[in-house]
Amino acid sequence: MTTHPLARFVTGIVAVLAGFTTFALAGPPLVCHPIDIGSAKTLPWVDLNYRKGDGGFDLNSLPKATLAILDSDSSVLVHMETLRRATIFARQDQQVAKELLVRLHARAENSAGNNALAWFDAGYLAETYKQWLGSPNPAGNVDGYAWVTKAIQMRGQDPEMEFAAALITLTSPERDHQGHVQRAMSGAKTDAPLAQNLTSRFRNQTISALLTTGEGGLNK
Repeated sequence: MTTHPLARFVTGIVAVLAGFTTFALAGPPLVCHPIDIGSAKTLPWVDLNYRKGDGGFDLNSLPKATLAILDSDSSVLVHMETLRRATIFARQDQQVAKELLVRLHARAENSAGNNALAWFDAGYLAETYKQWLGSPNPAGNVDGYAWVTKAIQMRGQDPEMEFAAALITLTSPERDHQGHVQRAMSGAKTDAPLAQNLTSRFRNQTISALLTTGEGGLNK
């Protein structure tokens, strides 16, 4: 049976719209995909639809509360989840968002270059801000990925940092994305928490599959 040209056109438009809808539902992974940290302490759970005043959380306390958690736990995965939640909170207050980023950068600078996690935190927060905060964005001109790669170089082999870098470069394959993916997956063989996160699902596929297929995987 021959399909009418108009019918084919309409079908094509529907497919395109469905693709855009799927991408919107997928959302930016640094923000929309929670990191599994078990029972580790972090910021209060926060919904993506959080609005200022919801749940009684005092946004003015966000920088202090975030830093307290980051300073008390050396797990990169805990830092990733803490910064993800901090970003969702910070979206409601530009001044608080800026203060948190400034304080994390100052913390890294004041570490005399010896604290890889401090540089990681500043860089990961900046890249997460870029995926969620509107304009003006305090991280708009910040290359957070460069700070994360600096942290990786300082730390040496760290598959959890490689995992974070792989997520950051998901839509920028030219920035050594596959290298980060391979090093994260290799390290996961002896890192159970990381392995658990790689097998968790983001929409209709595992995180490992998403990282392997790249940006196109978000549109499946």
